[in-house]
Amino acid sequence: MDSGKWFGIDRREIQWFPTVDYGKCNGCLACFNKCGHGVYTNEQGKPGVANPYNCVVGCTGCKNVCPKHAITFPPKSYLEKLSKRKDFEIGCQCKGEDCDG
Repeated sequence: MDSGKWFGIDRREIQWFPTVDYGKCNGCLACFNKCGHGVYTNEQGKPGVANPYNCVVGCTGCKNVCPKHAITFPPKSYLEKLSKRKDFEIGCQCKGEDCDG
């Protein structure tokens, strides 16, 4: 998957992706099953963060379904800090022909 840009910022410069605390993880793979972006792999019954830049910036869906609270993300204040960068661009980010933005 092409990581592209997030509001004008190169996705590879954004450290937004899950971290798994394997001391808490019970291997239920709820996070793996929740994420439809291919962030996780199944590593012998435990979730592995194999494609961190596939994670949607700001998404915490996998964290919310983890029964053991083993998934963490940077604080939301990190996103606020990114929004103050000079290369942050508000506006249409789509590449589709049917865009009305």
